Amino acid sequence: MRLIGALVLGAALMAGPAEGQSRRFVFAGKPAPKDAVAVPAGRPYADGYGFEGGNPALFSVAVPPGNYRVTVTLGRDDIRTDTTIKAESRRLMLDRVVVPAGRTVMRSFVVNVRDATLAPPPVNAPGGTAVLLKPRERGSFSWDDRLTLEMLGTAPGVTAITVEPVTVPTVFLLGDSTVTDQPAEPAASWGQMLPVFFRPDVAVANHAESGETMKSFMTELRFAKVLETAKAGDWALIQFGHNDQKTQWPQTYAAAETTYRDYLRAWIAEFRRRGVTPVLVTSPERRMWTGSAIRPTLADYAAAVKTVGADLRVPVIDLNMASIRFYEALGPTRAPLAFNDGGKDATHHDNYGAWVLARAVAAGMAAAKLPLAAHLRPDLAAFDAGRPPDPATFRLAPSVAHDSTRPDGN
Repeated sequence: MRLIGALVLGAALMAGPAEGQSRRFVFAGKPAPKDAVAVPAGRPYADGYGFEGGNPALFSVAVPPGNYRVTVTLGRDDIRTDTTIKAESRRLMLDRVVVPAGRTVMRSFVVNVRDATLAPPPVNAPGGTAVLLKPRERGSFSWDDRLTLEMLGTAPGVTAITVEPVTVPTVFLLGDSTVTDQPAEPAASWGQMLPVFFRPDVAVANHAESGETMKSFMTELRFAKVLETAKAGDWALIQFGHNDQKTQWPQTYAAAETTYRDYLRAWIAEFRRRGVTPVLVTSPERRMWTGSAIRPTLADYAAAVKTVGADLRVPVIDLNMASIRFYEALGPTRAPLAFNDGGKDATHHDNYGAWVLARAVAAGMAAAKLPLAAHLRPDLAAFDAGRPPDPATFRLAPSVAHDSTRPDGN
């Protein structure tokens, strides 16, 4: 498979665009109209745009934080094209858009871009001015000053891209390594697969991070960043438990029957007073077997989520049960095909496993009749996690970055 590489695009140069202003970039040697920028192959990054280090696989344009509608023109005169596009740290936006030779199509999606800065607190008030990022996060596509697109596929065919700032509802994801945007193959998480199931009228802002608990998410000011950014009409999907349950992590341990529930209640209150709709998601199970059945390791945390949801009338998507049905449908022999590192990792998923769990989350939105489900793509077929697609036939274009390091947490 030939990978043409990655695009990092923005709506302006260093200062970024004004509200409603759009920028258009033309590639593949196509002539550029007056309102577009022609990007020569290999132009080194300078003055806010160009290829990183002259590497033709990475193209960058400066962009300020916000939500951006990206419209791509796909298709070439000479060959049939097959294009998959991921954004930022491998968020799936378009999956295998095939265009016959001599034709073009246009596709749009919305990308959320953020940085780690926080508004300075008032004088003598507690707080900080930035999220406390882990070393591996610094300089990553998730926290930089660029909108990153990765163009993949057997024959990528992007010839033009338009980027414009938009005001749309944002779906914030708060969670751990099973939700985060994993930066490199083969690991993947459901949060980075979720955008492909939405129409281009909503943004997904994945603030989840490996190794996080509800307490560390607050002490590292990640929760503060979400609260500062969120606005009335947005949504917040909350999924924790894998790391909260670890008694060997005494600084962040939260007992399911007490403190964990209290954290959930406090977060729900904070979102609701801002006009943001919270949705609770139970954690996907680890791949632990008793015979041919999954042995639950997170049942008490899933029960706590459901109790809080019922008490406070907050929707709950039961990803824990969906994951169990998924793994048991595959059975002990094939279930490792859904997991990172060739199945040696029993917690973190690969592209296939992450895609199935994300599809289960989208199906959960529809089943619960959430207003958010109105933003899902209308062409999505019915889905049952207990009848997943065959892993032998699943295909997703791999990203450029590969790293065998296991994600934090277990």
